[in-house]
Amino acid sequence: MSPASPDAVRELEARVHDLEDTARRTGQNLDAAITPLRAEVERLRAAHREPVTRWERVGLARAPGRPTALDYAERLCSDFTELHGDRAFGDDLALIGGPARWQGTPVMLLMQQKGRDTKGKIKRRFGMSNPEGYRKAMRLMDLADRFGLPVVSLIDTPGAYPGIEAEERGQAWAIAESIQRMVRLSVPAVCAVIGEGGSGGALAVGVGNRVLIQENAWYSVISPESCAAILWRDAAQAPKAAEALKLTAPDLLELGIVEEIVPEPPGGAHLDPDAAARALGEAVGRHLAELGGLSEAELKAQRAERFRSLGAFTEG
Repeated sequence: MSPASPDAVRELEARVHDLEDTARRTGQNLDAAITPLRAEVERLRAAHREPVTRWERVGLARAPGRPTALDYAERLCSDFTELHGDRAFGDDLALIGGPARWQGTPVMLLMQQKGRDTKGKIKRRFGMSNPEGYRKAMRLMDLADRFGLPVVSLIDTPGAYPGIEAEERGQAWAIAESIQRMVRLSVPAVCAVIGEGGSGGALAVGVGNRVLIQENAWYSVISPESCAAILWRDAAQAPKAAEALKLTAPDLLELGIVEEIVPEPPGGAHLDPDAAARALGEAVGRHLAELGGLSEAELKAQRAERFRSLGAFTEG
């Protein structure tokens, strides 16, 4: 039997909360109604607590209703002002950002936004940026340096947009320039993978002093489907590719690719976006505070050393 949908779990939880509120307001004893409903909520949540394979974690990273970057910004930020355009070609809706206060701390936000429904996902190309998106990110990094704003980057993309128009406008060059610009930031940079972290499209805004990842997110040089299509010429082999790529949060922590795994509610962030936001807000805020005491030279040196030291190999 497949686990209950997020909407079904949330609906049942809402019924429990309504009954609890009624009991508090009226003084009635409604335990006979509340207890079995609460037990059913726990049973449904327990169905999501079983260990999952790497491919199943990829599925959770793509789960319908999983919070997007804007969902987190709305819960964790105030005074967000979106800045548009790259001053060269146009405005890329897959990568958005601007100054904000992250739980009271002034920051520059960079967010890869997939969209919340079908129309929104098409509008934002499922979070896949064109070159002007990465040029917009660089423009925001320049502003961050100018005004001394730490950079917070929320990563959620299957990769950079692969269309011919993106290639015509210099997609690879824009990604390389964005990576180079982020390395040179004179302010702290904290990056968090909140869903999918695919290839250079994610790395372009992922060169942080600290890189975090949510428990059921993934981060890899290539998506499992694309890897399977190349190695076995069969995208249906994606589960096999996911195992080989070691792209899940525990894998990345073990390999030293990320500094911390941000826990999610049982069953995934889509089952309790508010709890997921609280955990993400605390983790990012803590790392911003730790980096706040470093000088510009120390920040640049630490960031460069962090990425130079990545990688593991065995001699045989």
